[in-house]
Amino acid sequence: MHDTKERLSLFWIFALLNYLYADVIALFAIVGSLDQAPHLPPWALLGSAVLMEIPIAMIVACRLLPFRANRLANIIAGAILTLVNAFLTFVPPLVGARTPALPEYLFFATIETVCTSVIVWQAWTWSGVEAAVSSERMVRQPEAGITSS
Repeated sequence: MHDTKERLSLFWIFALLNYLYADVIALFAIVGSLDQAPHLPPWALLGSAVLMEIPIAMIVACRLLPFRANRLANIIAGAILTLVNAFLTFVPPLVGARTPALPEYLFFATIETVCTSVIVWQAWTWSGVEAAVSSERMVRQPEAGITSS
């Protein structure tokens, strides 16, 4: 897989599945605890919905957007999710604001943070030359009677 669009889309799928499974495990922990389950306010639920929509939308955006918009969207979306995930997971325990997250949640958060950092790096180093070559491969070559991709 040499196409950066495909690679970025695959990284977003990988990150999304890690986000979702970490949330499923957290829900199991909440449901299985003897404490009263926390009730999140509507603004917190909306915020988490928006954060989850970013990787969902980026899976499609990586495939459809032209080079410049694609590159910029991946850098911005990847940076936002990297910063939010890193700050919500790793910073509060360091400053004593709360106890560290469950070990399995830290495991997933580390993978998610590394993955979105890789997305930012891949988009940052993505050159217009490669984008032009890969889009040219997708164009039908009528004189040869073949389509290459």
